[in-house]
Amino acid sequence: MTVHFGYGSPLDTRSLPDLLRLAGQADRDGLDHVSVADHPYGAHALDAYAAIGFVLARTERLSALVNVSNLPLRPAPMLARTASSLAALSGGRFVLGLGAGGSPDHIMAMGGRRQTPRKAVEAFEEAMVLIRSLTTAGPAVTSAGPHYPVQGIPPVATPELRIWTGSVGPKSLAATGRRADGWIPGHAADWLSEPYRTSRAIIDEAAAAAGRKPSEIATLYNFPGAITEHPLDRPRDAEGRWVGGSVGQWAEELTGAVLEHGAAGFTYFPRGDASFETSLARWSREVVPAVRAAIS
Repeated sequence: MTVHFGYGSPLDTRSLPDLLRLAGQADRDGLDHVSVADHPYGAHALDAYAAIGFVLARTERLSALVNVSNLPLRPAPMLARTASSLAALSGGRFVLGLGAGGSPDHIMAMGGRRQTPRKAVEAFEEAMVLIRSLTTAGPAVTSAGPHYPVQGIPPVATPELRIWTGSVGPKSLAATGRRADGWIPGHAADWLSEPYRTSRAIIDEAAAAAGRKPSEIATLYNFPGAITEHPLDRPRDAEGRWVGGSVGQWAEELTGAVLEHGAAGFTYFPRGDASFETSLARWSREVVPAVRAAIS
């Protein structure tokens, strides 16, 4: 079983040196991926795809994803071309993170259309089907789909393109079960939470109904917390949410997630008093090697 370890990067024009320095550090330390958010609404927000293109050009083994792409602002046919281009330019170090779009007011402010939740999920699933077609070897693609009609577009083969979604609602989760390769639970839900259990059941049921093995859809967690010098008495809060702990507590927690709950990946988001650089170093040089050793 492959388990992916990554981190969530800051994405701000005022922290551009941090973006590149941290990516270089993560690349040297052997992490698997870097993730950036797609929130282009603020005055200081870097475009997520421009940022990961730059990061991929400055690293050697680190994969990158937008966690997750705001589909209403990035039409599927163009997103397919972006995916195939970044995969080719980086030697396959690209993961397509995809979401239906969760901020309708911001989307409209950027010139996007307001959609009902049902239409947004329809477009989300149609996008996954179309992107697969446009990144798989075969004849020119024509689709009369209501959201992304295309006519005679030649595909660009992109071997092993991975699609990880940020689905939250029941219909979006079912689409993930039918179409995606991975799922990133929303709101930093983890394997011990009720939102994870109920959501994952929908994915598994939809996957089985589509003739897929539920195990084909990996679960990869956005996982915030502090890596502390000393163990904490309570590494989870009163509501059961992980808050952090020592390297040993992190290693024990994540090893259990993999071996007992089938976790396939973790994207670390630093919290606490330590600097981002210090926290990332503890994650990549201490926590991750300990977990890899324990699950090998």
